[in-house]
Amino acid sequence: MACSANKSGSGKVDPEILQKLTTKYVLLQKSDSKSLTKKYLTQELFEKLKEKKTKYNMTLLDCIATVLDNHDSSVGLYAPCPDSYDVFGDLFDIVIEDYHIGFPKSAVHPPMDWGEASDLQNIDPNGKYVISTRVRTARSLKDYPFNPGLSEEQYKEIETKVTCALCQLTGDLRGQYQPLYEMSDDEMNKLIDDHILFKGGDRFLESANAYRYWPNARGVFTNPPKTFIVWVNEEDHMRIISLQQGGDLAGVYKRLADAVKELDRRLEFCKHKRFGYLSMCPTNIGTGIRASVHIKLPKMSQNEAKLNEIAGRLNLQIRGTGGEHTESKGGVLDISNKRRLGVTEKEVIKEMFNGIQELIQLEEKS
Repeated sequence: MACSANKSGSGKVDPEILQKLTTKYVLLQKSDSKSLTKKYLTQELFEKLKEKKTKYNMTLLDCIATVLDNHDSSVGLYAPCPDSYDVFGDLFDIVIEDYHIGFPKSAVHPPMDWGEASDLQNIDPNGKYVISTRVRTARSLKDYPFNPGLSEEQYKEIETKVTCALCQLTGDLRGQYQPLYEMSDDEMNKLIDDHILFKGGDRFLESANAYRYWPNARGVFTNPPKTFIVWVNEEDHMRIISLQQGGDLAGVYKRLADAVKELDRRLEFCKHKRFGYLSMCPTNIGTGIRASVHIKLPKMSQNEAKLNEIAGRLNLQIRGTGGEHTESKGGVLDISNKRRLGVTEKEVIKEMFNGIQELIQLEEKS
């Protein structure tokens, strides 16, 4: 199920695109941006890549548009299509190596291995700290570009293929698909508030051209208790999510693993020989797994710098409860694994489990 062969597109890059790219790149270099893209996209590398195109006619501008418009972007790099990882590999490789610590150019992502959910335990059996547990992964369909490169017809094709596969699921994975454009504002806002539905308006994705034709061909699939969710054509072709209240990590993880295995029998996913499963964002490749908890750590959260330092040592990432680029509310934190590449699914989940356990122990000792 590997992606098709990667080849550069034919023809030259449009002069207007080159002019826009060059002008904005100069401004980025003069800025105080701390992004990984600015750090590694030297003038020499810029000159080497600026006139390249993928077979989907995606250019360097499509890859770095988000940081050119948003100098505060932390990574600043998106893949508009699977080929970008190779055509612009000189940039992607070094950014990936920096973000996914311990994954040099010689490294290869290991084969998929979900392990046994029964090896896990409840992450907070007394229910004192963990409010909810969530594990998700990203998947992209083979032979399609990612959001910035999709035509309206391709968006619809992906929606049809994905929803047909989802409607064949059984048991506790059985559910219903709701297109975004059919939802009322009240229904949409309720689902967003409950962390069931994605929302538009992210300026980083907007700059990356990921919101074209919005809200067409976007939607959400949910089972009745809303413990299994699939976002269709949000940032990725599919975001497959398992979640529930409390700290039953084993149950949440098993549901996700079962769903992915079933969908893998019905859909062809895009996979890279080195990077594993591909996503629009290079932070979400490999396993594509983000295992997280909404957790109350009132004592430790008073010292944000120290908490971030400990989280970094444990390979954890701290975000606001509204997702990326949001702040915490009421002292509740969203804490997840940072490593997704170069490790198996079972290693990701075990590392996250161990890290959260240590944070809880430190909170109790504070």
